[in-house]
Amino acid sequence: MIPIHPRSLDFDWEAAVADHPPTFISSEQAAQFNERGFFVIDQVIDPETLAAVRAETDRFCQEADDFLDSLPDQRLFIAEKGAITFAPQIALRSDVLADFVGSAAIRGITTDLIGPDVRLYHDQAVYKASEKPRRFPWHQDNGYAFVTPEHYLTIWIALVDVPENAGCVWAAPGLHRRGTYVHNYVEPLGWQIFDEPPVTPVAAPISAGSAVVFSSLTPHLTAPNVSGNMRKAYILQFVGPNATRFEGPLDEVGTPLNDDRRYPWVVRGGAAVPTSH
Repeated sequence: MIPIHPRSLDFDWEAAVADHPPTFISSEQAAQFNERGFFVIDQVIDPETLAAVRAETDRFCQEADDFLDSLPDQRLFIAEKGAITFAPQIALRSDVLADFVGSAAIRGITTDLIGPDVRLYHDQAVYKASEKPRRFPWHQDNGYAFVTPEHYLTIWIALVDVPENAGCVWAAPGLHRRGTYVHNYVEPLGWQIFDEPPVTPVAAPISAGSAVVFSSLTPHLTAPNVSGNMRKAYILQFVGPNATRFEGPLDEVGTPLNDDRRYPWVVRGGAAVPTSH
């Protein structure tokens, strides 16, 4: 039995997940999300917008790589030059990315799976090189910084084709329904629940412009990139109202995620919120 996080002992998936009928995603996708914790949605971004978004993430990842290059061992936490590069919180710095975050497709997915009030919690471009092949370990997004309500949403968008050998997402279906698990840090890979899941994992290779949509509670990893090409992804995370983040086991109060500039509304009362900087 996988140990449950102490803050998650009373978790109830049925009470946590949105229960209104979907209007953007299909009923089948909604059912997959409920039962398996994830689904794939094709072409959430048109080719022209994809090119513009990728140009922006290229720019920010180059900036991040330049910073890694300036460090003695070219590493910072789990980022490493030639292995994996992270460019976080970039929608707040780019009109192109902010407009994409507020696009009809993103609003539709988040409204269906969170509700009528949605904030952008976090975004990051993650580029995985093939120079130093490395898998990202089995984890839940809520295992990095514990957020309540525990169920929030991740949309993992491929900016290039991501077949299995390029480091696609793998998910452990059904394990999201028990809440947040205890994670342990594995150097230099990051936080991990287990070496191998107790269920059969499912690969989610996707084409450029498509996305894997999953709960913050869905155990997942990305495999090593052995394709010879740079794997490029843009990852968006969304919370509902009244979300609070806890910084470690000693934080009993938490930090409300209610700063409208840092965590901007994407949908409010079911209506789009204009992007602004």
